[in-house]
Amino acid sequence: MTNSYIDRFTALFHHRWSAAVLAELHRCGGCKFITLVNRLSISRDSLRRTLDALMTQGWVLRNPGHGHPMRPEYILTPSGARLAPWCARVCAVLRAAGIEEVGFRKWSMPIALALHRGRRRFSELRSFLPGLTARALTLALKELSGVGVIERHVSDGFPPTTYYQLNRGFRALRSVLDEF
Repeated sequence: MTNSYIDRFTALFHHRWSAAVLAELHRCGGCKFITLVNRLSISRDSLRRTLDALMTQGWVLRNPGHGHPMRPEYILTPSGARLAPWCARVCAVLRAAGIEEVGFRKWSMPIALALHRGRRRFSELRSFLPGLTARALTLALKELSGVGVIERHVSDGFPPTTYYQLNRGFRALRSVLDEF
């Protein structure tokens, strides 16, 4: 996997609401700010930050020719339109598993991506995901393990080594990660 691929994936999940906003814009073909606030039950500040990040990434833009300029509608760009159906599938998988809260945290999905092809050690995860601190990785691994998304294995050798891998029960998550 290339760094740009990983960077793009990490940028998508940097904000908790990014995938949900893209999925909703895909579903409705464009939404006003207040409509997104109400449909996603998100605070205005969180949505504003998320939309700014999505516009910076080039996935969302304001529709300049629709409605009042003080109440713009947001629409998907062509690259956002290619990504949004995938985001809708991710949202559906996480919702069906009942792990949306943990799944949409900043590093949860990037860690799942790092583990979906096989097991990795802590240091391998850190090097796979640039910008991930040891503390953030520890907390994310603990949360993902707590909801059963990942498994932690400690070898019997000396010194003992710890590996992490995706739980085999999350086939739907695996297949969605393969599609990215």
